[in-house]
Amino acid sequence: MVEAHEKAALREQLRQLRQKRFTNEPFLHLLASSHLIQAKVIATYISYGFEPSTSELNAELLAINKTLLLPRISEDFLEWVQWNGDFEELQEHGNLLEPLGNAEEDLTIIDVIIVPALYVDADGFRLGQGGGYYDRTLATLNAWKIALVHQGEVGEDQIPRQPHDIPVDAVATSRNLKIFKK
Repeated sequence: MVEAHEKAALREQLRQLRQKRFTNEPFLHLLASSHLIQAKVIATYISYGFEPSTSELNAELLAINKTLLLPRISEDFLEWVQWNGDFEELQEHGNLLEPLGNAEEDLTIIDVIIVPALYVDADGFRLGQGGGYYDRTLATLNAWKIALVHQGEVGEDQIPRQPHDIPVDAVATSRNLKIFKK
């Protein structure tokens, strides 16, 4: 069993490296992905700090008439709220911008979920920020799962895993898309 302090130490190391790797490059090449082309409903997020930027991707997804859902923390889970791109419809929750409005009850409508990560290994397992919110959500969805990271945050080194960790189907940097064989 993986010790929590092992993952916490790795997270801290990756956060420090992320500041050096940060670029504000858009992830617009993902618009050519067949998964995003075919998707009607996409769960995404508003990036902050040194995370890969989602602003241009979210704007373009809205421009091509995709329905976007953003996460909002509710106790130990994420709930998902439709967002039309209006930043007036967001509220601050710590570092996060969360949507106002009613949560979507039927999460089976989500075709693609775009998730944040600090690192993704060769098997598609991601290391997130440590709250477990996304792993709990990913376990309940049948959507195509893609993580966004910076160059250098995808690797062959296996990250420490716990039974609740859920792999993603793909990982993207601002230049590349890697789809894992499942």
